[in-house]
Amino acid sequence: MCIRDRVNAIYIGRFQPFHNGHYAALKWILEKEGPPIALCIGSAQYSHTAENPFTVGERIEMIWNQLYFDNLSNQVILSAVPDSDAHSVWTSLVEHYCPKFKRVYSNDPLTQILFKERGIEVLPIPFFNREFYEATKIRYLIATNEKWEHLVPSKIAEYIKAYRLDERIRVLFKNKNVK
Repeated sequence: MCIRDRVNAIYIGRFQPFHNGHYAALKWILEKEGPPIALCIGSAQYSHTAENPFTVGERIEMIWNQLYFDNLSNQVILSAVPDSDAHSVWTSLVEHYCPKFKRVYSNDPLTQILFKERGIEVLPIPFFNREFYEATKIRYLIATNEKWEHLVPSKIAEYIKAYRLDERIRVLFKNKNVK
């Protein structure tokens, strides 16, 4: 893929885990914008907590495996961005860690405000079966040994199981005393 002077848009999220709703949103953005799209993995410095169980490297690998499996790896650029306690600084970090972009896709109100204040167009993403595809609920299902695999793309589920990350989530939730 030859990258133009900038990607068409970035899609920002924590992706803890990257689920079918995220994937439907990414495909929707690709259809609307055309490639290349940058998938910006936020909260890159967090891992090993009930809210952020996966490392940024694990998230990159599992998402890349799915994109490659579906022949989309040449249409999406993966990048990662740490959070900042100073919200106004965070948008500069996004611009520093991601390829140059024209637009931002996010449903997070704070992200929308921060980029709009910088004069960058921010567009919302439709929710795709939000009642099923919510990362908090998926992590809970994993932690409680319930069925969750159908809620994430196949290569994501395979990765989580292959590296026993489901076991990590169970331990993290147990230590948090989540019921």
